[in-house]
Amino acid sequence: MLVIVVENVPPRLRGRLGLWLIEVRAGVYVGDVSRRVRDMIGHNLEEGIENGNAVMAWTSNNESGFDFQTLGSNRRMPVEMDGIKLVSFLPPEEVGSDQEYPF
Repeated sequence: MLVIVVENVPPRLRGRLGLWLIEVRAGVYVGDVSRRVRDMIGHNLEEGIENGNAVMAWTSNNESGFDFQTLGSNRRMPVEMDGIKLVSFLPPEEVGSDQEYPF
């Protein structure tokens, strides 16, 4: 199983994802593809993402049962702790202010 969620990507990339996966909601693509096809789709995401962002999650033989990868600028960053991949949130940036926000 493969799930891809995209935001702010060019229409041509969304159309290309629609060739291999089903778009169940705006920007949410799902499908059951081989590792080779998943890698090819990931390469197409990297090439066409421009200023957008994406997350790609797939089933995996590990403790959590899945793995994921993020692409593009996003507040959510994958962090591995004790062999498990978790998500860390970066603080929001406020334009014109040096104030930092806690996690």
